[in-house]
This record gives sequence, C-alpha cells and structure tokens, in this order.
Amino acid sequence: MALRVPISWLSSSPQPEKLFLSGQPLRTSISSAQGKTLHQQCILITSRKLWGLEEAMRIRRSRELQGPGKVKKRSRLRRGKVNPPLSVPDHILRPPYVGTNLLPEISSEFQVHEEEGITRMKAACELAARVLEYAGTLVRPSVTTNEIDKAVHEMIIDAGAYPSPLGYGGFPKSVCTSVNECMCHGIPDSRQLQDGDIINIDVTVYLNGYHGDTSKTFFCGDVDEPSKQLVKVTEECMLKAISVCKDGASFKKIGKKISELAERYGYGVVERFVGHGVGRVFHSEPIILHHRNDHPGCMVEGQTFTIEPILTMGSIECITWDDGWTSITADGSLAAQFEHTILITKTGAEILTKC
Repeated sequence: MALRVPISWLSSSPQPEKLFLSGQPLRTSISSAQGKTLHQQCILITSRKLWGLEEAMRIRRSRELQGPGKVKKRSRLRRGKVNPPLSVPDHILRPPYVGTNLLPEISSEFQVHEEEGITRMKAACELAARVLEYAGTLVRPSVTTNEIDKAVHEMIIDAGAYPSPLGYGGFPKSVCTSVNECMCHGIPDSRQLQDGDIINIDVTVYLNGYHGDTSKTFFCGDVDEPSKQLVKVTEECMLKAISVCKDGASFKKIGKKISELAERYGYGVVERFVGHGVGRVFHSEPIILHHRNDHPGCMVEGQTFTIEPILTMGSIECITWDDGWTSITADGSLAAQFEHTILITKTGAEILTKC
C-alpha cells in the first residue's frame, strides 16, 4: 500500500534552480530618472522544475512513442456504492492501529530483522503474493471491485491473517483497487469493471505480527496496446530498481533506475506516493522515492521495504476525492503501479512477494 508523503519530502535539491530562456538569464531594461536606459540582469522566477513546459513536452513525447496504437476512450471514474467493512473473527491478531481511525505516523524505525523475523516476514509476504494472484484471476468485465474485496478478505482471514488496509486511518475495505486513472488507494465499490480497463490490486496481510505488502496491475478483457505498454514498462521499472539493491547501496539509485527507463518511453513518475519500510510496522522509514533525488541513506542487510513505482501517460499531479483516499491523475490519463516487498542481502535483494 503506497504511502502519501508531504510535499516537503519531494524536493530533490536543497537550492532552487534558476529559470533560463534559450540558455541565458532573462534581462530587463528600465529607465532612470535622468532618462538613461539601464540594463539589469535578473531572475524573474525560481523553480525546482520547468513544470508547465516540461510536462507538456514529456506528454507530447509519450504520445509520439506510443506509435499508431490509440488509447481506448474510457469514461472517467465515478464513485460507486461502498459496502460496509467486512468482519474479522475475534481470534485473528489485529495491528495496533485497528479501531482508532487515526492515520498512524510514519515510524522512524528502520526494520532490520534477525532470523526469526525474516522467517515471519517471508510467511506474510508469501501469503500476500498468493492472495494477489488469486485476486487477479477474478478480473474480468462485469465484476465489481466490491466482489474482489470480499474474495480477498475471505482468503486472508481463512489463512488466519488480518487484511492490513482495513481500518488503517479509517480505510473502509480490505484491499485497494485502483482502476484506469486512479493512481492508488482506490476504495472497492459497486462499479463494474469494463472491457479494456486496467486495475491495480494492492494486497497487504498481517500475519503473526508482520505485514507483507504487494500490488500488481492487471488487464481486464481486451486492452489496447498503449495501455499494455504502460503496464509492461511500469513492472520493468520496479524490477530494474530492485536489481540495484544490496547491502551498502544508496537509496537514490532506486529513483535513478526507474526514471531512466520511464523517461525513455515518455512516462511520468509519480512523486507524491512512495515506498516504505515494512515489517512489524506497516509504514516506516526508509521512505523510498521513485523519482530522481538526492536524499541520503544506504541499505542495510536484513532490512525490508517496498518498491512501488506509479507511472502515468500524462500528468503526475493527483486529485484526491473527498473520501480522503482515492487519488486520480489530474488530467485523467492512465496510471499503472507494481509493488514488491524486498529483503536486503549482502549481495542483492530477495523478492519476498514473488509467487
């Protein structure tokens, strides 16, 4: 389950960059009281990025790279009916946040595990992976995300685990289902899936005191080629990021790898939602930025965290519905996401949520 971070986290450089036009600082001419013309060099605007022009050029390049294939025209998402939360048997261990409806603070604890902790993490992640694959088999036209939520919920509690999203900061369901332009945190409802949709299903389970967290974007029916490419590249971005992870590696390598591949296809990398440490605590340090950044920190053997990039065909800015969770692209363009929980080893990273 992606973690939303404050805007202040997203600055990749301590100093703003100067805005230049045609490679030169802007110059202005002013008249003095004596009628002489004085030339003054000044910077009119400071900004970390050339947001408007940069975004427009990237979106244009994205459309050019998509070739002759056309993105299927879809209706914008609308909220359906959300069923009441499903019950969990009393004997199943619940995370500490359940029942509070308060959004927990991000724990400053880096979750580094001994042998027993690793064993429990592997069990939780293996269950999450199995549940996710099962959920994917349910994706087809006319199925509602409420139905997917119910099936996922039942499989998790049948395994003696708790569905981690349920009750996290008041989240009302057991899984996140994010369709088409929804970046993440979609709340399952009565909307029927349509032929040509893409849907990210985000599963987290709490088993024996540990969380296992994973997500995948699935195709519903006959999906157009540009949408398939977005999904394929998003998964490749995640896997390339995992490939650079090992004991002693810097966290900023993750964002660099993802951005390099995404930019090659003209896709945007969402900055607002990040990966996170996971284990006994659902969301903790380290914060994993998926875009280019200069944030410090290195990986440690025995550490577990998620890598979960979101790529878009258009804007990386989001609009969050008044339910406080559902976050969609500002321009209605498609978004795709993949997520794995990984364990850092001396020589690399082990994917714990791999089926």
